[in-house]
Amino acid sequence: MSEMPALQSEYDLIVIGSGGGSMAAALTAKTLGKRAVILEKMDKVGGSTSFSGGVWWIPNSSLLRKAGIEDSYEKSRQYFDSVVTYRGPGVTPARRDAFLKGAPRMLDFLIGLGLKVRRPHFDWPDYYDEVQGGLPEGRSIMPAKFNLKELGAWKDRLALYGPLTHMPMGSDEFPVLFLLKRTMAGKLMAAKFVATMLRDKITGRQTVSNGAAIQGRMLQIALREGVELHRSTPVRRFIVEKDRVVGVVAEQNGREIEVRARDGVIANVGGFSRNKEMRERVMGGLPTSNEWTNANPGDTGEVIQAMMDMGAATDCLDAAWWVVTSRNTDGSWPEGAVWTDGTVVPFMHHLDLSQPFSIMVDQDGRRIADEAGAYMEIGERIYQRQRETGRAVPAWVIFDKRHRERYNWGASQPGVTPKSWLESGYMKKADTLAALAAACGIDAAGLEAEVARYNRFCKTGVDEDYGRGSRAFDNAHGDPTVKPNPNLGPIEQGPFYAVAIYPGDVGTAGGVVADEYARVLREDGSVIPGLYAVGNSTASVFGRCYPGAGASIGASFTFGYIAAHHSAGSNELSRILS
Repeated sequence: MSEMPALQSEYDLIVIGSGGGSMAAALTAKTLGKRAVILEKMDKVGGSTSFSGGVWWIPNSSLLRKAGIEDSYEKSRQYFDSVVTYRGPGVTPARRDAFLKGAPRMLDFLIGLGLKVRRPHFDWPDYYDEVQGGLPEGRSIMPAKFNLKELGAWKDRLALYGPLTHMPMGSDEFPVLFLLKRTMAGKLMAAKFVATMLRDKITGRQTVSNGAAIQGRMLQIALREGVELHRSTPVRRFIVEKDRVVGVVAEQNGREIEVRARDGVIANVGGFSRNKEMRERVMGGLPTSNEWTNANPGDTGEVIQAMMDMGAATDCLDAAWWVVTSRNTDGSWPEGAVWTDGTVVPFMHHLDLSQPFSIMVDQDGRRIADEAGAYMEIGERIYQRQRETGRAVPAWVIFDKRHRERYNWGASQPGVTPKSWLESGYMKKADTLAALAAACGIDAAGLEAEVARYNRFCKTGVDEDYGRGSRAFDNAHGDPTVKPNPNLGPIEQGPFYAVAIYPGDVGTAGGVVADEYARVLREDGSVIPGLYAVGNSTASVFGRCYPGAGASIGASFTFGYIAAHHSAGSNELSRILS
């Protein structure tokens, strides 16, 4: 895999950012006989997709058909309309249909180029599988594991998410692994994990899964197909002539270079999770922090701001792909969240929150959401409660000794509680709920009443308030040895524990408004000619909902594919969207 040729002054298509949607767009342009270039500001390529759990949510895919699972455009539209209840300029019937019709064709196109994918080894249900059109088997697609050594010199140029770099397991396998102390399947998964690590050590392989596997394989295909990709080349501004975007000014080796685009410019630059000022500006005074995010380090929003400065409409700027995190109320980070180089990697608590013997409450002691449910919804509900009472950030997870003995918490294995967690005050511990409430500043009477109510639900197996454990999705992340509901377990055995919870994220979900062809729109609905946007740069086609694992990545790839076809004037586009 040779080095890139020098950056030229003109291409057919310029793609800003190197996330998954960028690779899909550039490869599409290449097959259409167009010359595309990807400009990445960071030293490493891969964008938000590289840092992700590595899943595409693809309705009506060929993989579902091969598995004998019934799906269709009509069924997936029923599901979309059931769960995407937000109404805004980024959520239109035309954009919905473009995604639902384009996604399966995009996936088949990439498979034809050598992308290796699979269905999850275990069912990964749609997040609201119980509603009309929902699939309890799930519509999510995983990448096959990938050997980074196949990238040659480019191996060290791929962005990797630290906690997953040396864990060659798919996101679908972690829920089983985390039940190591509870089930035989968990023990077998641990053995499989160890065997893979030993094989790599003996053979010299470097097996990766998840986002690294997606982008490792996509990078390999892009390089093989001759796609130009320039690293350390930030875009400083757009070139606009006669009201049309005709190129960009990029910086490379300390020198600004004008690069023109005959057909168009696609912005796939992620969101603005790392931009403190931007976050505070759009959150309307609600608590927020760029320190709570697990987004790519390049998620800083300057290209989004540049599009806004050109008149691009925006929506849902206060939304994110929420995955709650935890830290001490004094702002310090717990042991396990700070790496040896000083980098902070906040814990993400989706799986551990799903397990029994725990609840999440606000400062009044009241529950906020289905703790085992869709993580974006949990974040939205935390903020809604904060708007109502001002007492939900931080929230608190309350659990008894069985949760600590049986399940992971953050980076800690079952039954292992670092001494520093208790000494620093990150994890509170008390013999009674009243004493625990006092240590946390929670209303004690409110907490005791809520726990008593929750414990009654655990006996019947029916959560009358939030339906925890009533969905296949919840159950897929619970403990099957706990009856009658694998997600419900009473909080009754001391000592009791508590940890402060904050609305962390893996990227922002709002941005500029784009239409069904990924063209960027102004406030009046008119198109900014020559400018396209996909991925986390845009207001999500799903609004404020996350319908299934990999929804954001599936949409980014799909609209990158569509944008490349549209910019090229492809005759295929009408067939793709028919």
